[in-house]
Amino acid sequence: MSKTILITGVSSGLGRAFAKEALAAGHLVVGTVRNQDQIADFEALAPGRATGLLLEVTDDAAVSRAVEYVEESIGPVDVLISNAGYGVEGTVEESSMDDLRHQFDVNVYGTVAAIKAVLPSMRRRRTGHIVTVSSMAGLTALPGVAFYGASKFAVEGITASLAQEVAHLGIHVTALALGAFRTDWAGRSMTRVPRTIPDYDTVFDPIRAARQTKDGNQTGDPARAAKALLTVLDADKPPVHLVLGTDALNLIEQGRQRLNDDIAAWADLTASTSYPAGT
Repeated sequence: MSKTILITGVSSGLGRAFAKEALAAGHLVVGTVRNQDQIADFEALAPGRATGLLLEVTDDAAVSRAVEYVEESIGPVDVLISNAGYGVEGTVEESSMDDLRHQFDVNVYGTVAAIKAVLPSMRRRRTGHIVTVSSMAGLTALPGVAFYGASKFAVEGITASLAQEVAHLGIHVTALALGAFRTDWAGRSMTRVPRTIPDYDTVFDPIRAARQTKDGNQTGDPARAAKALLTVLDADKPPVHLVLGTDALNLIEQGRQRLNDDIAAWADLTASTSYPAGT
């Protein structure tokens, strides 16, 4: 059955791949872009079924107006895919507070604004699916992208809480923890903080160099990710957390093992902080 799908950030990358796959499956897709000249290009993908909207996701009021427009002009939003986002690369000490604030403005606050805008209609209709686009960096800490990872940890946490709040209302919620996909994320879309402190050279320089070398050669295929997402949207019981990419799976499992090791090693100290049984 055809659905009305709202996707933020469809001008390129995974957002574009998600839109193409959804259109190929016969769905109506409303995609947001940041430049006026990108609208016609997007709508040309499927005239009559692809609608482009100009939107800055950091403008809460604009996000609400965009969803109202979709609901009044096209129909209720069946699926939200909150995809718009970017990455800041840099050590914590070298990155600025403005870097952190803008990272959260786009990746976290923009995502939450879109979620809050679609929820009232989904709640009234007792149906809908909200998809947040996260990252392996949102399920395991990676050096050199602390601000980006923090924003995605926030998205993962918000998604998991929301899923429990709305399950009884017939609304599904899924976070996609993505590995490295062959998009512009690690290229022109990434904000790279200038290096200023030599003490981090031995740790961070190899990380930055490896990411730049890997750009354009990532193992993740955006088209395959889009097909996986369509499978989730068609599922009767979709997952709250879905990892996409073998690299993501490996790194997340390694990170979880480190966490489990810490918890186990300090379990006695953990237990020592509770009142004795029967007290």
